[in-house]
Amino acid sequence: MAEERASSPALVPARGFDLNGFLSTLWSRQLPALLLPIVTAFLFLLAWQAISVGGSISPTILPPPTMILQQLSDNFPLIMKHTIPTTVETLAAFGISIPLGIALASLMVYSTTAYQSLYPNIILFQLIPKIALAPLFIVWLGIGPSSRITFSIFICFFPILIATVAGLNSVETNMLRLCRSLRMSTWQVLVRVRFPSSPPFVFSGMKVAVTLAIIGVVVGEFIASQRGLGYLILFASSRQQTDLALACIAVLCVVGLALYGAVVLAEKAVMTLYDFR
Repeated sequence: MAEERASSPALVPARGFDLNGFLSTLWSRQLPALLLPIVTAFLFLLAWQAISVGGSISPTILPPPTMILQQLSDNFPLIMKHTIPTTVETLAAFGISIPLGIALASLMVYSTTAYQSLYPNIILFQLIPKIALAPLFIVWLGIGPSSRITFSIFICFFPILIATVAGLNSVETNMLRLCRSLRMSTWQVLVRVRFPSSPPFVFSGMKVAVTLAIIGVVVGEFIASQRGLGYLILFASSRQQTDLALACIAVLCVVGLALYGAVVLAEKAVMTLYDFR
């Protein structure tokens, strides 16, 4: 009986996953949160358009949104051609960072020796300015996708690691005392107690990491690349095509929002599927 109590996870599946209920709840709760930023962005673009046109500012310095939209329309196939590698490399870096960050966090929580050995060094590496290391990744791994993906992983796995460590350590002291009284091993506590309580923390780290992943890829494209939105932005800027560069940045924003939204939807699905107690 005591063994059954020890093996019961803190994360208990709910009665079932009601897809229709999940979508209706998501829509009713998120609609106001979606409308407000859209209206704010629209007002900002109107002000930008008025300042650019009415202030007689050179389009090279500050093109109006209509000119950026025109560039996006005229060069849409070209922009999409460069969007694909940037998105694929971002997904690859983010996908690798998730198991890497969770595995390192689990190791550090499982072993005090590993924590004392790894954590200070990981913090030390994170204190190094990332842009200073980007050229070295190009030297080590070449100008191909591997250098950009590795550099992006180096940037974005850290939030997942820190958030997962916090989640694994968030178990109440009384629960840990109960586990010790039941003579559960460290591995059993990690798998059956700590892990089930950590998903909210892990998703918080993933939200930060997904934005950093795309930044890492674009920085790598700035340094050395012949394709990608970062390369196209650099090319457009060198020809003083500010409108084209801003059009590429707008597409980057859309890609980033889409990836962030996917993480948020995954988080809400997990919260709906399981009861956190």
